[in-house]
Amino acid sequence: MVTKSAKNIRIVYMGTPDFAVAPLKILVESGYNVVAIVTVPDKPAGRGQKLQQSAVKIYAQKANLPVLQPQKLKDEKFLNALTSYDAELFIVVAFRMLPEIVWQIPSLGTFNLHASLLPQYRGAAPVNWAIINGEKTTGVTTFFINNEIDKGNIIFSEKVEIKHNDNAGILHDKLMETGAALVLKTVDAIACKNINLQHQHESEYLKQAPKIFKETCKINWMQKPEEIYNFIRGLSPYPAAWCEFTNTDKQNITAKIYSADYENIEHDLPLGTIKSDGKMVLKVACNRGFINIMDIHAAGKKRMNVREFLAGFRDIENYLIK
Repeated sequence: MVTKSAKNIRIVYMGTPDFAVAPLKILVESGYNVVAIVTVPDKPAGRGQKLQQSAVKIYAQKANLPVLQPQKLKDEKFLNALTSYDAELFIVVAFRMLPEIVWQIPSLGTFNLHASLLPQYRGAAPVNWAIINGEKTTGVTTFFINNEIDKGNIIFSEKVEIKHNDNAGILHDKLMETGAALVLKTVDAIACKNINLQHQHESEYLKQAPKIFKETCKINWMQKPEEIYNFIRGLSPYPAAWCEFTNTDKQNITAKIYSADYENIEHDLPLGTIKSDGKMVLKVACNRGFINIMDIHAAGKKRMNVREFLAGFRDIENYLIK
């Protein structure tokens, strides 16, 4: 139950991407006292190098909220502006690591919303790695920030099911919705002083969620079918798993794979061998099975379903994928 005292708390909200918009939006629309927003500076993007605003800034401007965009979080001018809002609580969602000089400012503390069930999947890409690793459940966690990344005392957590066909985009949206509600619950509990903090345990069995780079996204055909299937959906739609097609003329085509299915079956084909009917089927041999590609984006082409792709590559079986 949301209390009057919770809605009176002066809040500074910090975030950047779409994932951070939903919690901010529900706070504002529910009447919480968000007094300022902190987000990243505008950055040039695209061919025209036009300045691009963060998703959080775009929403904040529509909601007529003051926006701070510091280059450096320890900058004196920024710190003066931040403290001038006399906030009692900072909320951080998909922003950046805060220095102690920032997170220790508010009297009620600074809490973060993280897209995993901490202490599992600490790091920058918890949504992707949960699917890549074949997890059946994940969730969201709110915790008070301290000097170590994603290691502060847990306030609340909420489980979310990962279905067999969920990709990273679908799971992102599930966690965003659940996380937005958890942020409200957390603010209310802090206002009521009704929290039972849980210390995060350490274990050699904890799984991490490090930042994903292009080289991380290349498909390894030595893996088993379900492992590759999870890898593809765990990186879809962004940044997307990729591979290289090459033929006897040493022509190379780089392609991103957005969706696929798989078959567990023994075979003696070299890994990366392509089997196709030239119309609707594009199968790639992997360790003890096949990956059936369904949605693909070859470099220099548009994103296509497998039927559209094969219409332009009649000689596809002359290629090998590596």
